[in-house]
Amino acid sequence: MTRWIALLRGINVGGHNRIPMADLRALCATMDWQDVSTYIQSGNIVFSANGSIPTLEKALTDGIASRFGHRINVLVRPAAAWPLYLRINPFPEASESEPDRVMLALSKRPLPPDAADHLNQYTTSGESIAQRTESLWIHYASGAAKSRVTPALLDRLAGSPVTTRNWRTVLKINDLIG
Repeated sequence: MTRWIALLRGINVGGHNRIPMADLRALCATMDWQDVSTYIQSGNIVFSANGSIPTLEKALTDGIASRFGHRINVLVRPAAAWPLYLRINPFPEASESEPDRVMLALSKRPLPPDAADHLNQYTTSGESIAQRTESLWIHYASGAAKSRVTPALLDRLAGSPVTTRNWRTVLKINDLIG
């Protein structure tokens, strides 16, 4: 079995797409996933299973739709690849001083090689965007709430769903994969 990370987008936000983590872990167990753990209510799952990324994404997406009635986006990444994100973070100082304002953004499909260049035209208030491997890194210096670099813009640029995790969560997921 391979160790994996599943990132769910848009659950338990403002009372929408509610999924209790205990129920999510129970759903994963019904799919023969093992060693399942979750972190916070935003849908971060670390698990062991056989299968490919598309197969695992579809199984979880369909399982959530069937059990909870929500059609949400799910991204799966191999756990073995996760430590790379810690090494390639282009904003180490900001991550240390304001970890909730540094975001790792991952896309369901490969990003265009010039994604950060296109996004930088929307930055304001000291925001910075960098692209490393298949990831985008965003430093929301003044917070994400009023930024023009929105989830909809990220999706449009990527041509597929994008989900973000702040630096604290990136570190915690790394701890969970052991």
